[in-house]
Amino acid sequence: MLTFMIDKILSYTSVSDKSKIDRLLELDATLYCNLGSDSTKAEKRDTRTQSKLIYKAIKSIDKRLGDQFLQHMDKWEKFLESHL
Repeated sequence: MLTFMIDKILSYTSVSDKSKIDRLLELDATLYCNLGSDSTKAEKRDTRTQSKLIYKAIKSIDKRLGDQFLQHMDKWEKFLESHL
């Protein structure tokens, strides 16, 4: 379902790249807002995996910005691994 939504946003022809990125980031924010204190480790891991797909889609629009998101995510994942 998520890949369908990402592909749909990327396929818009009458929307600016900035607007596509904004919509992808809104989708990403929704993923994290749906997590709660009762979320399992598997749910949190799945959300990070889905988030990475969104960041790769952003990278296909704006390489520099997408790379920044992915690098930050990699640093965050390393931090989580060392503190769990």
